[in-house]
Amino acid sequence: MKPYQRFLGHDMNYHNMQKSMRKYHFRNAKRVVVKLGSNVITAKNDLNLQVIETISNQISYLIKRGMEVILVSSGAMSCGMRKMKMMRRPDEIPKRQAISAIGQSGVMHAYEHSFAKHDILTAQVLLTGDDLTNRKRYLNSRNTLQTLLDWKIVPIINENDTIMVEEIKVGDNDNLAAMITLLLDADFLCILTDIEGLYDKDPRQFPDAEIIPRVEEFQKEIEEFASSIPGALGTGGMLSKIQAAKKVTSAGIPMIIAKGDTEDILLKLFNGENLGTYFVPKARKMASRKCWIAHTVTPKGSLVIDDGAVRAVRKQGKSLLPIGIVSVVGKFEEGDAIDFRTISNEVVGVGLANYSSSDIGLIKGLKTYQIKACLGDNHGDEIIHRNNLVLNDF
Repeated sequence: MKPYQRFLGHDMNYHNMQKSMRKYHFRNAKRVVVKLGSNVITAKNDLNLQVIETISNQISYLIKRGMEVILVSSGAMSCGMRKMKMMRRPDEIPKRQAISAIGQSGVMHAYEHSFAKHDILTAQVLLTGDDLTNRKRYLNSRNTLQTLLDWKIVPIINENDTIMVEEIKVGDNDNLAAMITLLLDADFLCILTDIEGLYDKDPRQFPDAEIIPRVEEFQKEIEEFASSIPGALGTGGMLSKIQAAKKVTSAGIPMIIAKGDTEDILLKLFNGENLGTYFVPKARKMASRKCWIAHTVTPKGSLVIDDGAVRAVRKQGKSLLPIGIVSVVGKFEEGDAIDFRTISNEVVGVGLANYSSSDIGLIKGLKTYQIKACLGDNHGDEIIHRNNLVLNDF
């Protein structure tokens, strides 16, 4: 058995069913997020205008076929570096932000010019992690993007590197593409990169490397394969793409990694051709709010809970009550995201706190009727309501 085959179904009927499901997902997708990496859209000295044009042509065709397409595009930093004749990214944050600003206008001009040939307008959308972790701004971002789609305009999204600081950083555009996919409840995420898909080793170094056609389970070996295949120009290598796949497939959304400069790659994929690496989604879609909790917000603290509380939330679908809390870790306010863990430090899940860390420290271990007597007020019986928590087996 080849090393990667452990990630595939071994029953032939099951295998054929999954191939049929892949074609079904592609052919029935109405809203798609396409992510283009830096290595795809940059050439030796500047942007690869030919690739930008051919991708824009394909997206235009899909739109005219009735599909909504959101484009997440890298390239601003690498475009700016090449304009400034830099061989490597500057270390200083102000210089990196300035380089990104220089490159971003070039990227948008190239897309605007290419889509205009099809009478399709584009809109630049620059986001930070803060825009997505803050619930109000998250919803505002969704409303803006939905309006652009209603107007048949292609949103072209990038992280706002020109004002970026570590505290509000999304991380990389693979992660951003996954977050946008969840934000807009898209039907598919297509990540187009400079190699054909996920391999069992780096194909640029090992001629016998074999592509993994389908991933159903995220075992440790998958990340080992991915971590050995870095990106050259972009911030995200293959590992960041696997992390993106974990997010979207856990929410019931399929993902594909494919080679961006393959002729008519998007048209071939959406016509059912078996190219790239396909990541099989979970059977049931996760609700939008729970997607946001699970994959977008960053926990600001932790609760250690006893075995009874673990059973209640895992097996019985219960809320997290004060009686099951053993200790509080970190400082957080009411409404912040926090994770909750077993006594042995295994993360059980994440959710939104109904009480601050200081208040939970006072009421931990108490029964619900004792909350008001202890705090003088009662914000609710639950420390985390079951509607606001997501278990770690998503």
